[in-house]
Amino acid sequence: MPSSLWPYITPGIPDELFEQLPGIPLSKREVRLLLIAHLRLLPDCVFWDIGAGTGTIPVEIGLLCPKCRIIAIERDEEVAKLIQRNCARFGVYNVEIIEGSAPECLKDIPEKPHRVCIEGGRSIKAILKEVWKYLMPQGRIVTTSANLESLYAISESFAELQVRNIEVVQSAVNRLEKRGNNQVFAGVNPIFILSGEKLD
Repeated sequence: MPSSLWPYITPGIPDELFEQLPGIPLSKREVRLLLIAHLRLLPDCVFWDIGAGTGTIPVEIGLLCPKCRIIAIERDEEVAKLIQRNCARFGVYNVEIIEGSAPECLKDIPEKPHRVCIEGGRSIKAILKEVWKYLMPQGRIVTTSANLESLYAISESFAELQVRNIEVVQSAVNRLEKRGNNQVFAGVNPIFILSGEKLD
């Protein structure tokens, strides 16, 4: 459902339309598009976003799927308030923000997810193991990695958990930027996106 700030039915909200805080991660627009594509959302699914950061993914999915039940999990109180402000900014009202640290807080969420996105977390292996307990059969999990250590940890966890239909892509995005009198292409930091399914 479009908002007055983004009156389109397609995802891909420009980064600058979101309220931001210094040092708080924001999934770049092109990476968000890849994440959303790999989630393969259903119109009325339950979606958990772990490490929701600025709230870009909950906002995009809230606009795309107004009947979805979206749970945004963020451990920092100030960042949780930022997510709330960004949801209000775009008129998204189907997001519940849980202020807590994963994986410890996951047991207290009453609704089990059909889709999960993990964009952060110091203990990614522990988070994946706990999420797997709650993910519904036929559910999908999507994770991101910006470094070799977390890429290895996620890959190892996927093997241990017997994640099926695994896909791995790496974003390679360049944006046209103005620098002085010239226009140049500047690279967006590459991100690995790993996704898979729970078939039983």
